[in-house]
Amino acid sequence: MKARYSCAVELAVDVMGGKWKPVILARLKEGPHRYGQLRRAIPSITEKVLTEQLRELAAAGLVHRTEVDGRVPTVEYRLTPEGDELRPALTALYEWGSRYAERNGIAVGTS
Repeated sequence: MKARYSCAVELAVDVMGGKWKPVILARLKEGPHRYGQLRRAIPSITEKVLTEQLRELAAAGLVHRTEVDGRVPTVEYRLTPEGDELRPALTALYEWGSRYAERNGIAVGTS
């Protein structure tokens, strides 16, 4: 991250911007997800990119990574309180995207 920003939006986009971070955050807005759940929910993301993006989101304090013990150790991701503050913005993006898709005949969702 840069030391100085000309606008708060510039900082916000630097922290949570890009192609995949908002999508990951939107999935985590639904609740905690294991790595495999996120991978299946976002099929067009590569494992390498998902791992990198999750690390960056955790470093920014938006996502918390928890190792869950069990028969098979798993890792679970959830929004931090800081990340949860993005909920209204993520909801607004989702709703706008849904309306845009409907107006323009674009298929969105699983099929």
